[in-house]
Amino acid sequence: MLIFATSDKGGTGRSVTSGNLAYRHALQGYDSCYVDFDFGSPTSGAIFDLPEALAGVEDGAGLHSYLVHGDPEPRKINVWADSQREALRSRPAGAGRLTLVPGDAGGSEFSSAPGIVDRCVRLFQRLDEEYELILVDLSAGRSYATEIVLTATVHPALRAVPARWLVFHRWTRQHIVAAGGLVHGKHGILETGVGLGHDRDKLSESIRYVRTAVLDPSSPDQAGLRPEQLAWLDVCNRRLQDLAARKGVGRLNMIGEVPLDPVLQWQEQLISNDDVWLHRTANERTVAAFEELSKKIVDENAWVGL
Repeated sequence: MLIFATSDKGGTGRSVTSGNLAYRHALQGYDSCYVDFDFGSPTSGAIFDLPEALAGVEDGAGLHSYLVHGDPEPRKINVWADSQREALRSRPAGAGRLTLVPGDAGGSEFSSAPGIVDRCVRLFQRLDEEYELILVDLSAGRSYATEIVLTATVHPALRAVPARWLVFHRWTRQHIVAAGGLVHGKHGILETGVGLGHDRDKLSESIRYVRTAVLDPSSPDQAGLRPEQLAWLDVCNRRLQDLAARKGVGRLNMIGEVPLDPVLQWQEQLISNDDVWLHRTANERTVAAFEELSKKIVDENAWVGL
């Protein structure tokens, strides 16, 4: 299954959340692959603590070289073997493969072209044969990366491969408006996809929203807030819910949310079980959110049930 992760604004936690979803999926015993299509900033290697690919690979074996120049198939990095982080350094018993396909260091955005799209199709075909989950992290906004994958996924060779979209946004007015515009607005995902040959209804049904850095006023972390502050937060939350419903990103189309967590805010890393129960630096609610979301995104009943 192909999962495309996107957002209209930076700072949504799209990449770090996507990395954690791929990680949690692998821990559940499935082979999981993270593909860095954020061509202007291929920094996913930092999330997985891979020193050779912190900002893309230097040897010309990344996605830029493959897609643009037709170089041999891009490198696949085994996260379990190559991460410098102790919690990720060895593959846990029962876990599936966890692989990163990186971009090239110093790469930049590039427009779609027939050769690029054909190579993208072949890449997705091969990855679909190897992995249960292929999570493709796209550049933010109305990007060339989005156009490339929308073009590739109407190709007959990928017709039988399930493809879904996760649109990430923070729980603020600006992010709600931006997320709705990215999908429903001019030159948004739906308009662009239909222009490339997608069926509007099917494409719309394949899109769900993920709220990130969500503040829960009732959580123990907010015990120090005054009653006036809690009342104000409740008013703000109800206003945001109304706005989200009007912009098409309300609960009817939301598949999950990730709570505000200091580790994600300050470090942007994978959260291991040790971070919660041994080091106590991360919150149990965050891991529970990742666990639930990693299951929902591949569950047909959970997806259609929305």
